[in-house]
Amino acid sequence: MAIDERKIRILQAIINDYIMTGEPVGSRTIAKKYDLGVGSATIRNEMADLEEMGYLEQPHTSSGRIPSSKGYRLYVDGLMEKAQLSKEEELKIKEYIINSAMYEVDKLLKEACLLLSELTNLTCIVQTPSMKRSYIKSIQLIKIDESNLISVIVTDSGVIKNHRIKISNMPPSDKLSRINEVLNSKLKNLTIEAINLEVINELKKELAGFDDLFNAILPALYESLNSSDKEGLVVEGTTNLFNYPEYNDIEKAKEMIQLISNKDCVIELLEPDGDITVRIGDENYIPEAKECSVITAEYTLGGRAIGSIGLIGPRRINYSKVLSIMAQVMKELNKSLKNQSLD
Repeated sequence: MAIDERKIRILQAIINDYIMTGEPVGSRTIAKKYDLGVGSATIRNEMADLEEMGYLEQPHTSSGRIPSSKGYRLYVDGLMEKAQLSKEEELKIKEYIINSAMYEVDKLLKEACLLLSELTNLTCIVQTPSMKRSYIKSIQLIKIDESNLISVIVTDSGVIKNHRIKISNMPPSDKLSRINEVLNSKLKNLTIEAINLEVINELKKELAGFDDLFNAILPALYESLNSSDKEGLVVEGTTNLFNYPEYNDIEKAKEMIQLISNKDCVIELLEPDGDITVRIGDENYIPEAKECSVITAEYTLGGRAIGSIGLIGPRRINYSKVLSIMAQVMKELNKSLKNQSLD
């Protein structure tokens, strides 16, 4: 059965109404509120067809219909009108991000997360910059005592990693300064993935006579930069979910909070696929998220994607408005991060 123009208009009206009210929609409501040029009996038949086609669901036998994940997908991809943000909203986003730009990258991301949760009334989660995708900005070996050093690695995304290194042959201070120069000349502006065999061999040649130190530095470097990105998640607006009738049910609310608290699940949910990605219901790979919508985007530093930001809520959200807000915040955030990378 093909979805014709009339079915599309009825589906659009049902989704718009359900997003606004949160109540299952009946044929009489559609006939009264929307001028579709057909009576409630015709609308009822079309709704039955739309349900059979998988675009609508009927929560209870006697109730109206609600959109399915398939119905929302059709709506997001081609039926909804893109919301225009007001000049005041655009200015608020711009000013908020500009004012936050004085902070370090991690604080700027936290502020952007807070702003998104406030403007969308959803839960916002930011995955902090990926160490694997960050460039080494500087590396410093600092002597603690005769057998211990600390390696301090600073990345372009502002992340600082410290690692204790134990060695049996401590170089004198002038040699240690020279070793630091070598490390910075060979490793600066490289990601962990770019430290290949050629780089390692060059380092080994430059650090000849300090085999003990060379053998200790590499594992420390890999451990620092290859560390799990699961540590860094910022979550704002968890309580926003309780404003949605979908989570009036204590069990559903508990399930949602457990999902947001599960770092492994969240990182999988935050995997964007393109500019701004919308995954609805069953499109989320995780069973616990099958009643959710997740909107994700990547943020960039110096043109490179270094982390992701996501909004999580029920399937029934104002996609048009939320996507416009997300696009505007990401535009200003990436502009601000670009300026930071030029500093």
